Amino acid sequence: MTDKKKKPKRVFVEGPISPEKIATSIAHHQVKTNIGAHDIFLGQVRADEIDGKTVQAIEYSAHEEMAENLFHEIRESAFEKYDLTCMHIYHSLGKVNTGEICLFVFTSSKHRQMAMDACRYLVEEIKAKVPVFGKELFEDNSHQWKVNT
Repeated sequence: MTDKKKKPKRVFVEGPISPEKIATSIAHHQVKTNIGAHDIFLGQVRADEIDGKTVQAIEYSAHEEMAENLFHEIRESAFEKYDLTCMHIYHSLGKVNTGEICLFVFTSSKHRQMAMDACRYLVEEIKAKVPVFGKELFEDNSHQWKVNT
């Protein structure tokens, strides 16, 4: 018997994740009647004030192939750990203005606790392990690399 490896799904999208993309993802699950719960995490760019300057946007970059492989490993570990029906992960690359969405994690399962636990697990694993870098862009055209907390 051969062990077929799943092909990694494309996670990165150019620019912000649109409300339409989020709504469409949710709407596509109405036909999946074995799902009893969804949980969603939306990461949004904040207008932080740092040293008297306000963040206007974050420009995201990554070593895409390495990051996509890590996203895939995290996805697969979540499917092993939690009884999920479905999962979607999208992360922005490029410039995302304050108030716009840069990370969208969507989990589905038969029961709410499983969907909620899996969503939290995914977000924490992504933040801890995936090499995505954010350059904070300020209103005075200066910038600095973002430090995740």
